[in-house]
Amino acid sequence: MLGGFFKNLRKKQATKDEAPSHWIKCAGCQSLMYAKEMEASFFVCPKCGTHARLEASKRLELLCDEGSFVEFDSNLKPVDPLNFVDKKSYKKRLEEGREKCGRYSSAISGEGRINGVLAQLIVFDFNFMGGSLSAVEGEKILRAVRRAIEKKCGLVIFSASGGARMQESTFSLMQMSKTSAALQLLAEAKLPFISVLTDPTMGGVSASFAFLGDLIVAEPGALVGFAGARVIEQTIKATLPEGFQKSEFLLEHGLIDAIVARSEHKKYLSDMLKFFDTKPAYGELKLIG
Repeated sequence: MLGGFFKNLRKKQATKDEAPSHWIKCAGCQSLMYAKEMEASFFVCPKCGTHARLEASKRLELLCDEGSFVEFDSNLKPVDPLNFVDKKSYKKRLEEGREKCGRYSSAISGEGRINGVLAQLIVFDFNFMGGSLSAVEGEKILRAVRRAIEKKCGLVIFSASGGARMQESTFSLMQMSKTSAALQLLAEAKLPFISVLTDPTMGGVSASFAFLGDLIVAEPGALVGFAGARVIEQTIKATLPEGFQKSEFLLEHGLIDAIVARSEHKKYLSDMLKFFDTKPAYGELKLIG
């Protein structure tokens, strides 16, 4: 793919639409890539395989069967109960997020089919206030759990978040317990929850629903943890191992179940949803005696 790209590049000069601003430098190998080429590969570097951050709408396009995704709860809007102001007011930040992403929330909630398998989906977008968890995202997860129970299907959450949203203070922190309690209802209904960790998954998100999956998978090279490495080193007065919070380190130490490349997500998730839906051939086994 890349060889053909450079071959075509030599044949013609760049047009106005192909100006330098339409080029992207890979964070992994530092190679300069044509933006449309990266977009076609869903922002996975064709040279080194680095997985760049992917906006929620593009992830749904990659994951769901064409025309199958239906969004729910898009009308839910954050409020500003504390009239919070730091460098900017919370209301101003919400307006900027709305202008940038075209929605009121850092997560898209809905249902779709993955290779024909129905699933409830929550996809976080780091572009909206760092994918932070507010009361709206917590409510979306609760409603998605309820729909999964009603329709007897699995739930898949793609996390990409810096953690709880500080502008909502305790209201945001309470979403950690709210989402955890909601997922217990899903477990009691014997329905699967698959958690997919993408870069980054940090703070209150990693400390709650992101690590409560029946199956926890991550993208290659994803940053996953609670506090930042520098804060941890300053606290424990020790040097951390190289790659301490990368998905590969977590897999090696048994904290996640698998690392799955973005190009394999659709097949992997549909296979796993089918696996969890499989009923024992002879019904439930009962112990005698």
